[in-house]
Amino acid sequence: MLSWFQALMPREERFFDLFERHAETLVAGSHALRDLLNGGDRVFVCSQEIRRQEHEADAIVREAHLAVRRTFITPFDRSDIRDLVTAMDDAIDQMHQTAKATLLYETRDFEPGMRRMGDIIVQSAELTRSAIPLLRLMRQNAGRLNAFSEEITRIEDEADAIHDQGLKELFLAHRHKDPMAFIVGAEIYGHLERVVDGFEDVADRVAGIVIEHT
Repeated sequence: MLSWFQALMPREERFFDLFERHAETLVAGSHALRDLLNGGDRVFVCSQEIRRQEHEADAIVREAHLAVRRTFITPFDRSDIRDLVTAMDDAIDQMHQTAKATLLYETRDFEPGMRRMGDIIVQSAELTRSAIPLLRLMRQNAGRLNAFSEEITRIEDEADAIHDQGLKELFLAHRHKDPMAFIVGAEIYGHLERVVDGFEDVADRVAGIVIEHT
């Protein structure tokens, strides 16, 4: 009887709006991060833009968590809503951590591998922005959502390979003359890798929701 009653009740659609708003912050943050990795005088300006987007994302997460507590009928499980928005937030948090590291170490020049990882982050954010609205009609879009998850996994593997090769090149270049350059570069590579991992977590959450609800 309860499931029949819930099927008749209108679901709260604003969760989808919140997911999509958060996806927009991921795209804006990723483009600012990619611009930052070009180096030079734009590093500070781009860092501030990433910080602004991260704060906007935090506000969206707070709104989503409040809505979960106050909404009687949700589009899917409350834990799935919280997990998805948290995974999205972790991705932009790591963008912010990357920007903070560049300011802390006053880094103005970045390795080619870092810029390639920046390209992958932009690609991941754009894919996420395209995929998130598909959750509104999950059953009809199950195939496309699964394809999104598979593509994110594929490019995460590509990013891992770039990260490993980048660390090797840093080590070979600096092991005898400038160990601190290796340490700083390795930390930035690590932050970038965690950004990409964050998008893989988002894709995993999406895939889990699709499996559970279709």
